[in-house]
Amino acid sequence: MAKITMGRARFKIQRRLGVELPGLGKAGSLERKPYGPGQHGMKRKKLSDYTIRLMEKQKLMFHYGLRETQLSNQVSKAKKDRTRAWVDTLVINLECRIDNVIFRLNWAPSILAARQLVTHGHVFINGKKVDVPNATVYVGDEITLTAKGFKSGNYLQAQTRPRLSAIPAYLTKEKKGEGEVAKMVSAPLAEDVPFTFEKQLVTEFYWKVK
Repeated sequence: MAKITMGRARFKIQRRLGVELPGLGKAGSLERKPYGPGQHGMKRKKLSDYTIRLMEKQKLMFHYGLRETQLSNQVSKAKKDRTRAWVDTLVINLECRIDNVIFRLNWAPSILAARQLVTHGHVFINGKKVDVPNATVYVGDEITLTAKGFKSGNYLQAQTRPRLSAIPAYLTKEKKGEGEVAKMVSAPLAEDVPFTFEKQLVTEFYWKVK
């Protein structure tokens, strides 16, 4: 029952925001009902400027599985980097998180499932166990799983029903024994985020954050 309820909640989130969020692991939320949840979902109502900006921010928050405080901290960190627009730095940093990398490698059916692999001690970066989901993967790093991780339900489900059909260009992977080894071969780009969102609206929502 808990799994069914969680699945429905993920459908409702995507329908409310009007976009498929791969990180939630539930595909097809907009196919049968391309409108918001609830009895008034089909009625179009005018949204306030604040609500529009809030919804764009929520796309990032729900896809990457973050709490508001965590995302706000990521925004503050991104704003300290002056090499590019801070919102680009933000999504690049989020793409470099180990839980996201595991998901993008199709080693887990959702970012939440990828986080379980990490916290249960099944993930290695450069031969060292990593159990913190927000650990950063850098260019040149090699990633793999334990033998038990490659036999886990999360991994096997992702192999049979991958949420995204291809891995991004910044990652490569190859077979090794009974498992796989992956590598981050280049830095992610802001365009690698696997859903559409309005960067300017996210920028405007967090304009007060320093």
